[in-house]
Amino acid sequence: MTSEPQADATTRGWDTYWQGTGDLGAWTAGGVSHPAIRAYWEDFFSRRREQPGSSALLDLASGNGAVVECALGVFGDGALEITCVDLSEAAINNIGERFPGVRGLVCDAVSIPLESATFDLVTSQFGIEYAAPGAIGEAARLLAPGGSLALMLHHRDGSIQRECAANLDAVTRVRDSAFVSLAREMFSAGFAAVRGADRRPYDDAAARLAPAVKALEEILGEHGVGVAGDTVARLYEDVARIHGRLPHYEPDEVLQWLERMDGELEAYAGRMSSMLGAALDADGFERVRAALNG
Repeated sequence: MTSEPQADATTRGWDTYWQGTGDLGAWTAGGVSHPAIRAYWEDFFSRRREQPGSSALLDLASGNGAVVECALGVFGDGALEITCVDLSEAAINNIGERFPGVRGLVCDAVSIPLESATFDLVTSQFGIEYAAPGAIGEAARLLAPGGSLALMLHHRDGSIQRECAANLDAVTRVRDSAFVSLAREMFSAGFAAVRGADRRPYDDAAARLAPAVKALEEILGEHGVGVAGDTVARLYEDVARIHGRLPHYEPDEVLQWLERMDGELEAYAGRMSSMLGAALDADGFERVRAALNG
């Protein structure tokens, strides 16, 4: 893996995400390998396999490697020289673990340190549009004469954008309710009460948490239990389960888990915001076409 340092908030958000996915397929990690999408890539790679000269693939904003997985399924191991580019080091590390023969490069898609016209196939699935407009031209620069460029881009007002908007609304409301910090206060006082301390701080903290619990119930009632990849539902259920069996849990583990959840919710909100901002309307798509034709 080749790496260039990146430190902005968006990068950290995606790193947090990909660190949590491990070897999960993209379908379970967010729906971007919907069967119709997978069918498109399988058809694309099947047609390219029948053409001579398709030996080098560059996948941009690779994420968890959904496109790479399809390419290997069609071409087989060793038939393609594959390079993946992503801004997230965690994403590239995950791909390297899943597909040891794939080269990984951590860098911005608008400035890729690779020679021009060196790839027969250049692809991106819901990723390159997050970069600056120059990323489209960079993708074209790397495509060899006679090669094929295939970009799957978010469409404004499409189903994925509507899902992202619902996810962002849900997570923002969870964070605004202070559910996680209030749960930490309640558990801290509860664990102390279990050890013999005064119970009143625990009762007071539980009363302060109650409006946040109601807020999560309203979110789930409005958006459904699957919103935000069922993160809201799992948080709600896990806190309730721990609360009901508090003496059976280790205090440090519970409090550290809630601290991690607070950071993950912040990162998730950042990801949803970036996805909403990256979606293209008709004018944006025409700019992409113009960049490629130019």
